[in-house]
Amino acid sequence: MTGRSGAPFMEEADKCDGAENDPRTLIHIGIVHTEADMGALSESIQRATLHRLSVKAWRRKLRAIDKRWTEIEEIVERLPLPSGKVRLYQDGLPVCGRELEIVEELANRGSRNHRLLLYLIGKGAVIMGTESSDLLLEEYERVKQALVLQNVRRGGGSEILQSGRDDSLLDRRNRFIADRINTTLCAGETGVLFLGMLHSLENLLDKDINVIYPVALPFA
Repeated sequence: MTGRSGAPFMEEADKCDGAENDPRTLIHIGIVHTEADMGALSESIQRATLHRLSVKAWRRKLRAIDKRWTEIEEIVERLPLPSGKVRLYQDGLPVCGRELEIVEELANRGSRNHRLLLYLIGKGAVIMGTESSDLLLEEYERVKQALVLQNVRRGGGSEILQSGRDDSLLDRRNRFIADRINTTLCAGETGVLFLGMLHSLENLLDKDINVIYPVALPFA
């Protein structure tokens, strides 16, 4: 059974066929979220950021993020990924059975991140639900509360996301993501992880997973 992009649906995604001693590789791509990735919060975050920054500074920040994504796209397109043995893990993508639909929806909204996922899916990669729906909902509510409390008085963009951050919640998200990779990335396979700069999976991944960082860490 395949999706519209030709990739297997999730009911087949967790099957492992490789020998147990085959190495596992994880390509970690550090990302910066764009407005198109923020969904319902994007307009509120933009208004708060514009209150803090001038329009000129806001546009300069957008150009920097755009340049970052051009760099990521160029690097990812050159990756020597093994055919039929690639799994995609995405910051903010819940385990829900609608993973491909969510990726397509955000790609249609203009998310370069999710367009890149569709490109890789078209090459035969399998999209994986990566995060807990409950934890993502908890973070969404926290960010909404931070927007209300700040009332567009100070902070914006990544500052608002950080002000709504709860370190224990971030830690729980990190542990869920790492566990998801540990249990679904099979021997002989390569995972490609798109993960925001606030996250860290250090010491959470299985020791046999070889982690590669082809892109320099994103700016703060």
